[in-house]
Amino acid sequence: MENAVFTANNIWMMLATVLVFIMHLGFASVEAGFSQAKNTVNILFKNTLTPVIGILTYGLLGFHLMYPGFEEPGWFGFAGFGVSLPEGGNTAAYAGGGYTYWTDFLFQAMFAATAATIVSGAVAERVKLSAYLVFTLLFVGLVYPVIGSWKWGGGMLDAWGFHDFAGSTLVHSVGGWGALAGIMLLGARIGKYDKGKVKAFPGSSVPLATIGVFLLWLGWFGFNGGSVLSADPGLTSIVLVTTCLGACGGAIGGFFGGMVIFKRMDFGMVLNGILAGLVGITAGADVITPGEAVIIGLTAGVLVVLSVVSLDRMKLDDCVGAVSVHLTCGIWGTLAAGIFGEGVAFFPQLYGVLICGAGAFLSALVIFKILQLTMGIRVSRQHELEGLDSHEHGIRGYTIILE
Repeated sequence: MENAVFTANNIWMMLATVLVFIMHLGFASVEAGFSQAKNTVNILFKNTLTPVIGILTYGLLGFHLMYPGFEEPGWFGFAGFGVSLPEGGNTAAYAGGGYTYWTDFLFQAMFAATAATIVSGAVAERVKLSAYLVFTLLFVGLVYPVIGSWKWGGGMLDAWGFHDFAGSTLVHSVGGWGALAGIMLLGARIGKYDKGKVKAFPGSSVPLATIGVFLLWLGWFGFNGGSVLSADPGLTSIVLVTTCLGACGGAIGGFFGGMVIFKRMDFGMVLNGILAGLVGITAGADVITPGEAVIIGLTAGVLVVLSVVSLDRMKLDDCVGAVSVHLTCGIWGTLAAGIFGEGVAFFPQLYGVLICGAGAFLSALVIFKILQLTMGIRVSRQHELEGLDSHEHGIRGYTIILE
């Protein structure tokens, strides 16, 4: 019986890992769909190399930075380079030995790569590819795992009672803070804010963006469901229910928010509302009721619309709304877990948001600033106007050949 439970847990965790991996295709599709056609290959190039860099750096040092084996709660620890079986054998001991060590590593590596992918969409269409790749290497390799260790690795925030079930703060807000630092230093795309008006650049493919959102929604069942760290039927089931209801609430919030703000049925806001609801539900998916999940998602859907408008007023150009979806709604979701979640106190949630936010934002700002002063982070005016695909890659994402 014990072996059967171990096998069932491991199969579910491997399936959840595959679902989280699919999210990278979702991010690539959303960002390519919402970006201009002349930059499609550049977007896809970044989203292809991001998980590659994320998984490799997580294997080299990130895994042991996030799970350093604190003897007592702390802020930094390191268990060594590389990935190899611990002395206890092929089980993830800190997860109650519920599945294999290798499955655990791969599942956590997928999360690490997701944090950097968030940055990709925000800084799209004007960031130097070389600078972005160096940023990803440092941010995923060092910043994300250290901040993650404060809660998931048994660090100080965990001792304070901070609750972040699947990463509203530790994944999404961390990536969102990195994205905010990037767009602040990069500046807006040429012509985005002209004579006090906000110019909307047409995306290359609304159908592709829609496919991406549904792929992300699918992947989130593994993202949150896998964070149960077992195949426990009761807890896994309620987490999948609250996750799905949060997405539905977010879609409704984005729909009505767009109607009120823009006086039209804005499909982009419905899509971002779904993602906002998913981000918002992620911190407390295991401690809230289905009804509360709808409320949290609905609020996140409204907040993402307000956040997009606010960023434009501050002339902070986020190409795909990544800061609004992942940072704004990540903060909301983490605080909401303290408002609604059973057994979760509010103030540890607030402290966690502030501490993780300071760590992620300042680290990203320093990395981007150093890159700006050394190799530069923005492409030339000519390359930006003509498109990054032809200049940096020599091919275009959409090619029509007329006979």
